[in-house]
Amino acid sequence: MSNFVAVYDACVLHPAQLRNLLLRLARTAAFRAKWTERIHEEWMRSVLKRFPDIKSEQLERVKDLMDKAVPDCLVRGYEGLEADLELPDPDDRHVLAAAILSHAGVIVTYNTNDFPAEVLAPHGIEAQHPDDFITHLFGLSPVVVCSAVREHRESLKKPTKTVAELLDMYLTYGLATTVAALEGMQDLL
Repeated sequence: MSNFVAVYDACVLHPAQLRNLLLRLARTAAFRAKWTERIHEEWMRSVLKRFPDIKSEQLERVKDLMDKAVPDCLVRGYEGLEADLELPDPDDRHVLAAAILSHAGVIVTYNTNDFPAEVLAPHGIEAQHPDDFITHLFGLSPVVVCSAVREHRESLKKPTKTVAELLDMYLTYGLATTVAALEGMQDLL
């Protein structure tokens, strides 16, 4: 298991299929994924607001499955660090506090502007868009990423997706560089 730690922000856990891919990547030995109960609360609240027909019990089940699927994923005890942190959005301080406590090297987020480099750098942390994060993983281990993508595609049953359809879906999540890298690996997907 790698010692490299990545904290997933709520915004990358909101889209179900991106969450699915990121969890499959988290189950590899390439890095250790982390999040908090507050991050869970945020993505779940966001999903319920956007999709009112989804029941909170369904999301609680997903949350429990996530926590079981990724050993040692929950960061606890970070709250004391929050007050001393300054970010453009004070509501993001808990994410940075969790990253600091867990010795993360990266926060995976769509909201990279909310985590300025000058605030993160002294802690050895970088904010990365999920496209950059997955592309970096691909650069380190294409087989690991391709395997996770294949598992993701094979898990989709209603409806199933071809490789092209899956890559098109990834484009809707802003994963253009990832898709460009994966296009040359379609036999493995």
